[in-house]
Amino acid sequence: MDANTSQRKDDHLDINIQKDVSSTLSNGLEAYHFLHQALPEIDLAEVDLSLSLFGRRLRAPLLISSMTGGSPKAARYNQLLAAAAQEFGTALGVGSQRAGIEDLSLVKSYDVRANAPDALVFANLGAIQLNNGYGVDECRRAVDMIAADALFLHLNPLQEALQREGDTNFSGLLSRIEAVCKELSVPVVVKEVGWGINARIARQLMNAGVSAIDVAGAGGTSWSQVEMYRQVDPVRAQLAASFRDWGLTTARCLEEIRAELPEAVLFASGGLKNGIDIAKTLALGAKLGGMAGPFIRAADAGYTRLRDLMKLTIAEIRVCLFACGKSSLSNFDRSVLLRTEK
Repeated sequence: MDANTSQRKDDHLDINIQKDVSSTLSNGLEAYHFLHQALPEIDLAEVDLSLSLFGRRLRAPLLISSMTGGSPKAARYNQLLAAAAQEFGTALGVGSQRAGIEDLSLVKSYDVRANAPDALVFANLGAIQLNNGYGVDECRRAVDMIAADALFLHLNPLQEALQREGDTNFSGLLSRIEAVCKELSVPVVVKEVGWGINARIARQLMNAGVSAIDVAGAGGTSWSQVEMYRQVDPVRAQLAASFRDWGLTTARCLEEIRAELPEAVLFASGGLKNGIDIAKTLALGAKLGGMAGPFIRAADAGYTRLRDLMKLTIAEIRVCLFACGKSSLSNFDRSVLLRTEK
């Protein structure tokens, strides 16, 4: 393995924790407000946030989104995040496992099952690697590495274009994703990394056999900003900085895909700041709402801080359902939202 791969993982982790790498775009959810019910006619204690997905029962519709792995430093964060997913009954994704596939000494940095035996766990590989010699075997290795329930294939063309070591040949990738969907024994979920997936691409992916899509829209971490901080060449740094406001917002992606593909299984991530944002995405049709940056920064401060953030986030989702008069996720839908036209 290129030694720079592991160092790049540490760079990404450190920059996300220490620098302002937020997009200049909002997630788009501020345009939506909940239709408050002054007489909800339910007991808050009766509100049930549980759901079943990919053979696992979750106690809350929350995804600790893919962030880290591939370096010794990352192991500590994954262990903390895994413990939180287990304690609160949520889903968990790891960062790209390419480093672990190419250097077996790094496999342990992705070990989340030890701390999260019952969580819904997503393995993760960059889809671009399917154009660089990876195939179903490597996808299986990623899944087996962490006994995952499903595999994320992430799309990051803009990030690759801005990395000095980036892989930018995305031609013919859809057919390779389709081949993995046909042969892999676990569900395949395709996600962006923070610039969104539009309805046309979503339809292509669903037709290729993808089981779910994480829209991962703009409004949160800007990976162009992350790459800007990694550059030593000032021209390339400016190039990366130019794309800080690039992308489709999370809210727009959800609205467009849900309108075009009402039966698609969607996850929502990208700039979600709290449980209220997550609740809005659930009402817009997402099955899970995911956050990465807030959880990794909380984990950096220790497990007590992470646990408190998990408690708060889930409580916010629960109160949103209660104040909308909904006792479960089954009928928590677009009808609970008002849209403010600008």
